[in-house]
Amino acid sequence: MFFCTFTCWNWLRLIEATALYDRIYNWMHLAHAKGFRIAGYVIMPNHVHLMVWAPEGASINALLSNAKRFLTYDIIGRLQQQGNTSLLKELSQGVRTDDARRGQKHRGFATSSDIRECFDEAMIEQKLDYMHGNPVSDHWSLVENCLDYPHSSAAFYARMVINSAPLVHYHEIMDA
Repeated sequence: MFFCTFTCWNWLRLIEATALYDRIYNWMHLAHAKGFRIAGYVIMPNHVHLMVWAPEGASINALLSNAKRFLTYDIIGRLQQQGNTSLLKELSQGVRTDDARRGQKHRGFATSSDIRECFDEAMIEQKLDYMHGNPVSDHWSLVENCLDYPHSSAAFYARMVINSAPLVHYHEIMDA
């Protein structure tokens, strides 16, 4: 089980600006179809936290790298549709020389992801509490109650409310 975070380039609020939530849920379903299990998540305006179980032999790094690459295509397409030239220009300035040589024109996400293996139930619960608390933190204040934030697994754990994500309770994963 891994606690993962990937962040929009320069902490820009690209997920919010492009309403990318639907594409992130689609990606979660693709990951699920490949054997990965999403045990928790929160999609914030500029970053995503996930609790992911990876099947034997699967690469969590490749999973996140591919997600960021394809989500960047969606971000660019949506910004182009919006005519948001200022954000597109800013994202083009984030391209490294080596990436530009390979044809990359925009940077959508930070190049690295934060991936931490969770070794026990206490660590899993601590990370779930952290991610579920993000929308109500003083920095964000997106909702008053974390259970009301629509892009989070908090309501799944508190009330077994299932939304757009293919969630699997971490107990089911650990007991398997």
